[in-house]
Amino acid sequence: MMTNTMKWSWKEVFILLILILILVPFFIEYLLHDFLYTLFQESLSSGTLTGLIMAIVFTVALYFVALKPHDLSWDAVGVNRFPTRYWKWIAVWTISLIVVSVVLLLLMELLHFTWENHKTESIQRNINWFTFTIGFVSAAIISPIYEEIFYRGFLYKWFRGKWGVAAGMFISSFIFMIVHIPTYNTQPINFVSGLVFAWTYEKTGSVLPAIIIHGIFNGTAVILTVLS
Repeated sequence: MMTNTMKWSWKEVFILLILILILVPFFIEYLLHDFLYTLFQESLSSGTLTGLIMAIVFTVALYFVALKPHDLSWDAVGVNRFPTRYWKWIAVWTISLIVVSVVLLLLMELLHFTWENHKTESIQRNINWFTFTIGFVSAAIISPIYEEIFYRGFLYKWFRGKWGVAAGMFISSFIFMIVHIPTYNTQPINFVSGLVFAWTYEKTGSVLPAIIIHGIFNGTAVILTVLS
């Protein structure tokens, strides 16, 4: 079970929200990505490198804004062990999330509400072991690690401590959803998955279950993209 101990104020939250909602989208996802696309001339490599740089920026910023000033370790954002008995729930939540996501995607298609991810398109156009490996590592390893530490370990924990579990789950999942724009067709999935990841953190006090579920879910999506 997650503890209520929290040393952060609105100052840290404001700084990091400005980072993820304004600075990162403009300077990294827009300007840097355009530069890398011009350099590589394809979306997969430029998108993956952009994602890696984002992961580094998120992690370093979290450390220097929220952890180091308060003499906190990574344990404060849920980087710790979880009860082995929770593995069964990891399986349950993973399967449930995949099923719900398929239903939501079918619904979005019926409503003609689709928007392809550039990295997805690049993998589909140039399917080989290299592109598959890059896409898989980016989606199933890099993204789940830094996103769960940041969005659940920090944001959910803070909003939960401020206004309770339900508010923490909703607000952190909403932020997690909007930062994935412009992949609009997956926005409902991003929100639902954010709720699941926050709940696993709430029940275990660790972000590792969420990282595992997130990684399996994203990895499955990459495999299905290649096979489609």
